[in-house]
Amino acid sequence: MSLKYAVLAALLEGEASGYELSKVFDVSLANFWPATPQQLYRELERLAGDGLIEARTVPQERRPTKRLFSLTEAGREQLGVFAAAPTRRPTAIRDEFLIKMQAMDGVDPAAVRALVEERRAWALGKLARYERVRERLLDGRTEEEHLRDADRVGPYLTLAAGITFERENARWCERVLAVLDERRAPAGPAGQPLG
Repeated sequence: MSLKYAVLAALLEGEASGYELSKVFDVSLANFWPATPQQLYRELERLAGDGLIEARTVPQERRPTKRLFSLTEAGREQLGVFAAAPTRRPTAIRDEFLIKMQAMDGVDPAAVRALVEERRAWALGKLARYERVRERLLDGRTEEEHLRDADRVGPYLTLAAGITFERENARWCERVLAVLDERRAPAGPAGQPLG
């Protein structure tokens, strides 16, 4: 999949500037499709050139002119075709951190612990951000009310996947830290950790 469909999906929320889209990616889509602002701006230009989105300019006082992007009918149609098509392959994890964990034996345990603690902090930070977005989406409703009554449930369901992912990341990091602590504890007479 290309960034193209992630941008088209983000524009389902309505007209947005490139800056606003970069914030949407940072908060709502980063859990499954990260993109830099530079990548977004290049993709917006491509999509406009292909007629899948349109741009209009809005003059602003004391600030540069703003360009607002919105989906065209052709963009909606192409996104619909994409959304209905079977996924080509399952998700594959490519994570430098996991390679480091694979090679951690024989490495300074304090360095490994620092890496795991950092990863756990990132997961908890993202989880806190996602929970704030969740509260904003629910807007005082229960999850069941939102899923029953909201115009669009896709953003909530993908956010729920991100929340689950980061909770599991944090839980796995806690498990790794416990294993590191167990391995560091001095063994007693029967091979059991002391204390």
